[in-house]
Amino acid sequence: MAEISASDKSNGSKKRSHKLSTKIDMTPMVDLGFLLITFFMLTTTLAKPVIMQLNMPDNDDLGHTSPVRCSESLNVVLDDQNKVFYYQGLECNPKVSSTDFSDKGIRKVLFDYKRRIGDNFTVVIKSTNKAKYRNMIDLLDEMKITNNKRYAIVNITPDDEKLLSIK
Repeated sequence: MAEISASDKSNGSKKRSHKLSTKIDMTPMVDLGFLLITFFMLTTTLAKPVIMQLNMPDNDDLGHTSPVRCSESLNVVLDDQNKVFYYQGLECNPKVSSTDFSDKGIRKVLFDYKRRIGDNFTVVIKSTNKAKYRNMIDLLDEMKITNNKRYAIVNITPDDEKLLSIK
């Protein structure tokens, strides 16, 4: 570990103070340092990815659908340039409105529909070919923020495109 070496080279004439040299073995300290680094690397939890749980129905070819009354549904269509169109059901002679992703936008619309209809309302999410993937993620985040448990992601139909082209 540590040792002190002294050499006696005196001629016997004068008494001088002896300078002692010290030598410290650093190997155990380096070993301990690496053991601590290894320990902390193995026991530290790294950043876990943040994911949203999305349950999708089984993909069967039978074409079963869940009927939803138009008075209890809100159709949300994502379009380019962060536009969000929404209307209530196709059979109810819908009035198409437009909004954005701000807190006064789609979030306010979702809260208003939830307050008016209750927890039994379904959001039907549709996306045009021009919409960005980020818009879908933002809308799913809004579903989580507004605590909407009933929503479905479906393909846009020609009737929806015709309705949006009038707008």
